Amino acid sequence: MNNAIAMPRPMYNNAPTLASSAMLVELNISMWVGRKTDKRASADVIRDNNATKGMANVTKSLLDCPQLDAVKTLVAAIRFAHRQSTLPWSESGLRLVTNAEYIDYHRNVTGMINEFYKSVEQLLDAYQWEVASAQAKLGDLFDINEYPATDVLRRKFRVSLSYMPLPTAGDFRLDIGNDAQDVLREQYEKHYTTQITKAMADLWQRLLEPLQNMSSRLAYGHGDTPTGFRDTLVSNVEEIAALMKTCNIAGDPDMEQIRQDIVHTLRGVTPEGLRHDPYLRSQTKSRVDSILTRAHQAAAPALASLDM
Repeated sequence: MNNAIAMPRPMYNNAPTLASSAMLVELNISMWVGRKTDKRASADVIRDNNATKGMANVTKSLLDCPQLDAVKTLVAAIRFAHRQSTLPWSESGLRLVTNAEYIDYHRNVTGMINEFYKSVEQLLDAYQWEVASAQAKLGDLFDINEYPATDVLRRKFRVSLSYMPLPTAGDFRLDIGNDAQDVLREQYEKHYTTQITKAMADLWQRLLEPLQNMSSRLAYGHGDTPTGFRDTLVSNVEEIAALMKTCNIAGDPDMEQIRQDIVHTLRGVTPEGLRHDPYLRSQTKSRVDSILTRAHQAAAPALASLDM
């Protein structure tokens, strides 16, 4: 009886060329968040409310300052930019960036990393003052032992960005014998194909959401009360369409055709025009709905693989 796990079949035939057109990237961020669970205050809350031990916790902000908020904002922006310009590759956090996307990605992310370290220095400059301010704000919840020394605090803020080549399915330089290498190669080929399919599924999902949102927001006709939408209604779709051009790692012709149709459909279309021009709104919705139907059909194989 064959107990091998069935793997999704390769969707496209050009997967082996991926190693020459993309690389893996790893982003690691660590920071001091300035929050702490107060055990004594938590115990007081539980006792005063006749609650069972462990059912409530008091979490306090050790600092309340714009400098720490700025660092947190930059961390969120770095993570968002990293995810937006890359595709998932492994559960360990490695993501895939195409060579076509690399220059813009690297410039954008490293620029924000530089801003991150500048913001950290601004926080450190204000740190002692902010600790004194926190003592006044926290009252009896203040505990000086919860605040690291400035030099220790600096080491708690780190961002690292590293790149590595994407190994090909046949890249096994192991002294374990031909039979074992064949087994490992077969397993990696299955993994390789699965990861490509998952990456493409992620890209499809990132397209379908703003497309569906655009269709829903444009669902009103002449004389109807406008549903309203933000100015990003068009740009959200345009941004993912641009990403489809550089991140279509499988060379999916359906994805490329849909991308071209999106570009053609949205050329000259503005949020303001959609709000005030019923004909433009109707025509745009009709074309978006057509694209959306075809996108769902084209994405189905990749999205189905996520459930396997």
